Amino acid sequence: MDLSVLTRPAPPVPPVATVARVALGLALVGAGISHLTVAREEFQAQVPSWFPVDDDVTVLASGAVEIALGGSLVVLSRWRVAVGLVAAAFFVVIFPGNVGQWLEHQDGFGLDTDAKRFGRLFFQPVLVAWALWSTGALRALRRASPRD
Repeated sequence: MDLSVLTRPAPPVPPVATVARVALGLALVGAGISHLTVAREEFQAQVPSWFPVDDDVTVLASGAVEIALGGSLVVLSRWRVAVGLVAAAFFVVIFPGNVGQWLEHQDGFGLDTDAKRFGRLFFQPVLVAWALWSTGALRALRRASPRD
C-alpha cells in the first residue's frame, strides 16, 4: 500500500461528504466538551472496571481527544484523509469500552437495559464508516491499495 496517501493533500469529495465530515466533527467537539463538564460523572460510570487507568483521567483524556479530533475534522480539510483514519481508529479503540459497558451492565445516557447497551454496539461501526467516508479516506485507501 502506498502510504503517501497520508501526507498528500486530500482529493475533492462531494459536498454531502463535506457536510457529513463537519457534522461528525461538531458532534465530537460537543461530546468532548461534555466529557469535561456536564456529563463527566456519567462518562466515568461507563469506564470498564478492567481498564487500568483512573476513571476520571480516562474521561478527561478521551474528552480532550474528541475535541482535538472534532476540531481537526472541521478545520483541517486539506489533511482530512489522515484525520479520518485517526478518527476511525479512535472509534475502534474505544469500542471495547462500549462492550464493557454492556457486559458489566453499566447504565449511562439512557442505556439502562442490556438490550439498549447491546444495540449501541452496532452504532460504533457506523461511526467508523462515517469517519472514513466523509473524509475521503475510504476512497484514498482503495486507490492506494495495490491491484491484483
